[in-house]
Amino acid sequence: MAKTFLKAEWRKLAMANYVIDPDLLASYLPHKTELDLWNGKCYVSLVGFMFLNTKLKGLPIPFHTNFEEVNLRFYVRHKAADGWKRGVVFVKEIVPRPALTFVANTVYNENYETMRMDHSCQVTGDELSVEYKWKKEKWNSFRITAENQLITIGEGSDEEFITEHYWGYTKLGEHKTSEYEVTHPRWQVYPVKEYNIDVDFENVYGKEFGFLKDEKPESVFLAEGSVIEVKAGNNVEMIVIES
Repeated sequence: MAKTFLKAEWRKLAMANYVIDPDLLASYLPHKTELDLWNGKCYVSLVGFMFLNTKLKGLPIPFHTNFEEVNLRFYVRHKAADGWKRGVVFVKEIVPRPALTFVANTVYNENYETMRMDHSCQVTGDELSVEYKWKKEKWNSFRITAENQLITIGEGSDEEFITEHYWGYTKLGEHKTSEYEVTHPRWQVYPVKEYNIDVDFENVYGKEFGFLKDEKPESVFLAEGSVIEVKAGNNVEMIVIES
């Protein structure tokens, strides 16, 4: 079994899921993966969450233990010898610490960008309000207000599809792909009452995603999250998926 490279908590995951033309993702698709569709639809997700109690190889890194992340991602699968592996590909991951961006981009070939970020989490009566903000020329924000009670993710639901992807894939070149495993228990979600998304998608993520600014998400939910572990073997060794 692969050793744990990174251990942390992912908490209060705000997720907005948009239907997108699969052709827009062709240039991002890693070698030997294919798009993983849900009911025939191709999704990209805007995800904001907290990284908490982060440890690298068992050790906390000063000033890099607790921080926000916002990412735009889509869903793929890879046919391995023992069956299909379902995973995610990140268009871009935004974090507030330059050191995180430097390591992710130079060592792991991920597409991270450092931006000023902020977040809030408030409980008022039976309501829970969570907001993530990040600044690129202007502030972008993603806010959800939900009932302050957890419910189990339903079998065969879109929440299950979005959250039950346990591999990460990174395009290293036209014929090279790295993979890493992320493990966590099945999550619970808070019933969403309302949300507000104010994001300049073109400015943050590129021209091809600009239309999302005026697009209504197919679904929005707020997951509590859990302790997660990123397994070291595949991520560190940059395993090549052979042709």
